[in-house]
Amino acid sequence: MELQLALDLVNIPEGIALVKEVETFIDVVEIGTPIIINEGLHAVKAMKEAFPNLKVLADLKVMDAGGYEVMKASEAGADIVTILAVAEDATIRGAVEEARKQGGKKILVDMIGVKNLEQRAKEVDSLGVDYICVHTGYDLQAEGESPFEALKTVKGVVKHAKTAVAGGIKLGTLPEVIAAKPDLVIVGGGITGEDNKQTVAAQMQQLVKQGV
Repeated sequence: MELQLALDLVNIPEGIALVKEVETFIDVVEIGTPIIINEGLHAVKAMKEAFPNLKVLADLKVMDAGGYEVMKASEAGADIVTILAVAEDATIRGAVEEARKQGGKKILVDMIGVKNLEQRAKEVDSLGVDYICVHTGYDLQAEGESPFEALKTVKGVVKHAKTAVAGGIKLGTLPEVIAAKPDLVIVGGGITGEDNKQTVAAQMQQLVKQGV
C-alpha cells in the first residue's frame, strides 16, 4: 500500500516547498488538474527534477487522444497519468499502449462520474490499465459523500489492476480506508490543509505501511 500526496491549489514553487516538508513520508506526488491548467506540464517536469526518487502522477483526466496525452506527460517526466473511466475504450486502450511504449509508465483510470461502478470497473480492468481509482470529487464531498463504499464495490470485481482511492481522506478516516485494502491511498487537503503537515504525513504513512 502506498501513499500519494495530491497537490491542487499551489503554484510550482509552493508545491516544491510543500513536498520538501513531507517527501520522506510519501511514495507518489500528484500534480493536480488545477496546477496543470494553471502551469502546464512544466509543473510535472519541475516536480520530477526536484524529486527524482518520487513517482510523479500527472492528473490530466484525459477524455480523448489518450496516446498523445500520455506521450506528452511522459516526456515531462510523469510516471503515472490519469484517464477518465467515462472516456471511450479506444481512448483508454491508446493510453495503455503509449504508456508501455514509454518504458513502463502507468495508467490510472479515474472512476469519477461513473454511474454503474461495478460494470465499468470490470470493463476498464479488461483494458490493461494499472490502477482503477474510486474518486469522490470536491462537489460530492461537499454534499457529504465518501468513497468508502464505492471502493468496496470496485475491489469486489477488479481482478488485474491495482485499486486507488481519493476523496476527502483525512487522518481520522484513514483506518476505514485502509480496512478496504486499496493499493494506493490519495490524500490532498488531509495533509496540505494541516498546520503540521510533516507530523500528519508521518502518521498517515505509518498507518498505510501497517495496512500492507
